[in-house]
Amino acid sequence: AEIADGWLPVFFSPFRMSVFRDSLNEGLAKAGSGKTLADLDIAPTVQVAMGPDLDACRAMVKPFVALYMGGMGAKGKNFYNDLARRYGFEEAAERVQDLYLGGRKNEAIAAVPDELVDEVALVGPKERIAERLTAWRDSGVQTLICGTFDVNTLRAMAELVS
Repeated sequence: AEIADGWLPVFFSPFRMSVFRDSLNEGLAKAGSGKTLADLDIAPTVQVAMGPDLDACRAMVKPFVALYMGGMGAKGKNFYNDLARRYGFEEAAERVQDLYLGGRKNEAIAAVPDELVDEVALVGPKERIAERLTAWRDSGVQTLICGTFDVNTLRAMAELVS
C-alpha cells in the first residue's frame, strides 16, 4: 500500500489556507512526485471544547494557545507567535508573548483573542461546531486530530464528521 503524503499542522486556521498554499505547492513541486495540494492529506490537530457556554469553551482552549504563542521559544524565535502574526493577530501576538515571558501567564491567557480561538479550535455548542466544520472541509482538511479530554465530545465529533 502506498503511504499518503500528509501535513500535520498545529493551530491551523481553515480560514487562512492562503498563508500556507504557496509553501505547500513549492514543497510538493520540489518533491518531484507530481502530486498536488489536492493529493495532500491535511490533518491538523484541533482543540475541541464542546458545551453550551461559548466563552467557557473558549476559556478551556486559551491556556494552550497562550502557552504556545507566548511561551514557546524566545522573543523573535517563536514559530507559533509568528503564525499568529501571519494570521493577522500581530498586536495580540506581541501582547501575549510579552505577558507570558514576563511571568504574567493569567494575563497572557486573557489576552488571547476570541477570534483567534474561533479560527484554530472548535468551541461551543454542538450545533455551532457542526456549522464551523464546513470551513474545515472547504479548506481541504481530510483528517481532524481532535484534542479533547471529554469522551462525549469525541463521540459527538465522530458523529459530526461521518
